[in-house]
Amino acid sequence: MSAGCFKAYDIRGKIGEELNEDMAWRIGRAMSEWLNASRIVVGADMRLSSPALSNALCEGIMSSGADVVDIGLSGTEEVYFGTVYHQADGGIQITASHNPADYNGMKLVRSGARPISGDTGLFEIRDRVLANRFPDTGLRGSRQRKTDKRPYIQHLLRLVDCQPLDGFCMVSNAGNGAIGPALDVLLESLDERGIRPLLHRYHDTPDGTFPNGVPNPLLPENRAETSQAVIQHGAQLGVAFDGDFDRCFFFDEHGDFVESYYIIGLLANALLARQPGSTIIHDPRLTWSTIDTVLEAGGHPLQSKTGHAFIKERMRKDNALYGGEMSGHHYFRDFHYCDSGILPWLHLSRLLADSGQTLSSLVRDRAQRYPVSGEINFSVPDSGEALRRILNQYGHIALNQDDTDGVSLEFSDWRFNVRASNTEPLVRLNVETRSNPELLASKTRELSSLLRSA
Repeated sequence: MSAGCFKAYDIRGKIGEELNEDMAWRIGRAMSEWLNASRIVVGADMRLSSPALSNALCEGIMSSGADVVDIGLSGTEEVYFGTVYHQADGGIQITASHNPADYNGMKLVRSGARPISGDTGLFEIRDRVLANRFPDTGLRGSRQRKTDKRPYIQHLLRLVDCQPLDGFCMVSNAGNGAIGPALDVLLESLDERGIRPLLHRYHDTPDGTFPNGVPNPLLPENRAETSQAVIQHGAQLGVAFDGDFDRCFFFDEHGDFVESYYIIGLLANALLARQPGSTIIHDPRLTWSTIDTVLEAGGHPLQSKTGHAFIKERMRKDNALYGGEMSGHHYFRDFHYCDSGILPWLHLSRLLADSGQTLSSLVRDRAQRYPVSGEINFSVPDSGEALRRILNQYGHIALNQDDTDGVSLEFSDWRFNVRASNTEPLVRLNVETRSNPELLASKTRELSSLLRSA
């Protein structure tokens, strides 16, 4: 095993080549020592390799003398919640999110569910793992199973008034990810409150073989089933989740996929209506619609570098109410500044049910005012050289250049962002214009051609 599985934000790699049980044991021991922990929460997704990795990880933690709170099959946000709820010194979710079935990984947090990334300790843990020098302390922690999801679900339901959802018709697609059991408890808890939404559920059984494809709704080829189900059931909303359900993606009443960029504006507007004057965080990839929406709602838009660790740090620093990334991550101050896949779904569902408006009507104006290309990925041999070529072509004519994350160049009626992925060997492009789909198409073609030849 090598350092290859340690990424900028998390640990992720191919099972047997970059990550195995020995590595998991070392990670548990190294993290526990680095935190000087007495208690760590551990959860795992539905991947076939997750139980063995979880056992090894827990053994590593206990070998340092720390106790493990094992929450079992879970999504990443359950570890975030559990770390705070159990007053733990840290938490680890075993997951590779939307990666193929032969991958796995880990997301690490410290007390308060604060992320541990490359900038805040992950690489120090990596160095301990690779050194593999762990003295026999003669100590042994315990492992307690705490698999009750009700405290987590009850917390979410305290944050959103779900009463308008009674009788509201929706479709959910779990993609055979980890969310199915959490949805069971959510619906039971709503039923106890006399709230009975009409939820048509697809692929709820967690299955690490991914019999219905890798749970990544960002891929266009993975959207058809949810879209068709919305139409079939006459639903007002469709939602699809990734494997560890820290991201969610929405479909309107026509079954059309709605870009997360426009969802950010809707959620920001709804939350600002209840807490006016608050700060809203956005990432640099697409910005104009979010900035305008937040300002119109009386809020304060602030830009952060892309990535959950950076967004959460900025939210804590500025006590932001909400943060959103166009990749489908949504962050909430009242959820420990963490991202959740269930909370944005509840908030958006409540907005639709309460207002009586359709999702398509709510996003139509913004989509027309700020058409977008959608994120386009390019495999390039040298991402640095690709960014330099873009700057040479457009930098001298841009009205504004922002290097917060990759390169963002702004012109009078269009802008774009090009950045190297932090998790994959790709360069990602996003383009938007002001009410000009023809300009969007031509500039997207122009930039795509330049990147393909890089």
